[in-house]
Amino acid sequence: MQESNLNLLEAFLDVMRVEQNLSKNTIESYRRDLLLLLGHFEKKGPGSWMKVGERHIREFLAAEFDRGQKARSSARRLTALRMLFRFLQKEHGLENDPTVHIELPKLSRSLPAYLNSGEVEALLQQPDLTTPLGRRDKAMLEMLYATGIRVSELVGLKIGDVHRDMGFLRVLGKGSKERLIPVGKSALKYLQEYLEVSRQILAKGRLSEALFLSKRGSGMTRQQFFLRLKAYAKAAGIKKDVSPHKLRHSFATHLLNNGADLRSVQAMLGHADLSTTQIYTHVTTERLKAIHKFHPRS
Repeated sequence: MQESNLNLLEAFLDVMRVEQNLSKNTIESYRRDLLLLLGHFEKKGPGSWMKVGERHIREFLAAEFDRGQKARSSARRLTALRMLFRFLQKEHGLENDPTVHIELPKLSRSLPAYLNSGEVEALLQQPDLTTPLGRRDKAMLEMLYATGIRVSELVGLKIGDVHRDMGFLRVLGKGSKERLIPVGKSALKYLQEYLEVSRQILAKGRLSEALFLSKRGSGMTRQQFFLRLKAYAKAAGIKKDVSPHKLRHSFATHLLNNGADLRSVQAMLGHADLSTTQIYTHVTTERLKAIHKFHPRS
């Protein structure tokens, strides 16, 4: 690939990293998508970011469609491309944004999958509370379901982020935005047991700010927790594909099913846009429809 194109791409990603405070995963996603586009433009298009036109982009999207690419992936790539061209207009004198008249592909929003209350209860009963690892896992599962935080936020918690006396959690979410989330008595109880009985054993004399420690005394990783969760779901006999994000969906759905207001759930989930949270109202609507079938006149 041409050096000048790669230099412009890296300059753009540096700006996104610093000014937009995007996460490492988001930056890497942009890099992959834009490198794919760059490869196409250098092979079949104008060969330079500064010479890409609307026709070249439409040709790429058409080729993606013919290959069976999902609309969500095409929309993500077009979004990354739009941000790149705005950067080139602002910083490198690009006259026209070739994406301005191209609409994002329409996305069909699938309802989030979640566990019902019985499945959650079965999952929470799996950790062995006679072992340090079991007490840690119990505290992590209870905390995840009680707060709806992301798995990256869960493993990123520090001891000072939990205010047990006041019953809330301080979370640093996407874009380094801080939010406070209330924590229920059950989660606090098992967290207390983990801190008083197990954490010191797992630390093995090492100093760490991480709240949840691995058996080696370092902070838990997302992958480690994911594998533990999968094993517990299998032991609980849950047939669904269980993931940390599915527990987040369960948290939101169960709150709304039991009368929580949408704005409060939005704040706890850390959604910037209320429309993101509103998808959970569709879940509760579907549940109501399912219940209504028992009406004698249905």
